[in-house]
Amino acid sequence: MIEAPEAVCLARQLNETIKGKRVTYVLVRHTPHKFTFSCGNPDEYPEMLQDKIVGESCAYGGMVQVNAGDVKLVFTDGANLRYYAPGAKLPDKHQLLVGFEDESCIIVSVRMYGGILCFAGDSFDGGLNAYYSCARTKPQVMSDAFTKEYFLGLINAGDVQNKSAKAFLATDQMIPGLGNGVLQDILYNARVHPKTKIATLSVRQREELYHHVKETTREMLEKGGRSSEKDLFDRKGGYISYLSKDTVGTHCLRCGDTILKENYMGGSIYYCNTCQKY
Repeated sequence: MIEAPEAVCLARQLNETIKGKRVTYVLVRHTPHKFTFSCGNPDEYPEMLQDKIVGESCAYGGMVQVNAGDVKLVFTDGANLRYYAPGAKLPDKHQLLVGFEDESCIIVSVRMYGGILCFAGDSFDGGLNAYYSCARTKPQVMSDAFTKEYFLGLINAGDVQNKSAKAFLATDQMIPGLGNGVLQDILYNARVHPKTKIATLSVRQREELYHHVKETTREMLEKGGRSSEKDLFDRKGGYISYLSKDTVGTHCLRCGDTILKENYMGGSIYYCNTCQKY
């Protein structure tokens, strides 16, 4: 799933690849997918996008937005974006194809679930609007606006003290774009167990957690995202996670203890029982 580092990477690649191109062809719902979420009537997307000139692309949390004239095209964390050069063989299955005058295109396919949203203005009707608005209005985790003061304001708030570290980082859109994939290495680097209650963290631990949020996501971005995800050109990211389904049962690189997996809060957590005491 797209999280903050991958979203920024994709936005940068879109700016380098399709910015300035004119949309000449749009195909929606080529392959039915009942968990592809939209806003408005997707059958109207082709008319909305036709002849638009692609402008700046940007990332909001785990979402990627492509601006095309007065229209916005937004992809949420379950959407796979791929660029195809003129003459390239195109996949048979997809939920959106946007073609350009040079005969290149981007194709979007949805994994388990995901949003493909096309609308004019700054908001839209639909269940994902609150998610989009939150991601758009809060500071991007890798931006200069995401300061230590801002983070400490979040983690020191009274209503989060009974939350676990995982719940604080990755639920309720507290920090848009941080999900279960990215948080594992953040907590590993900070030596904090995913179940640790925020109330038990010292002032120093809270400041160190901020540092590792910034540094871990920065490293992921610099390496083109995590190796479990692919970029606009179908290439795996260069960041290999310390903690993931692929490292369960292996030895911790710091202490040599075994990496463990546990079900928690509707998903999986991975941790080193020695480095991340609970």
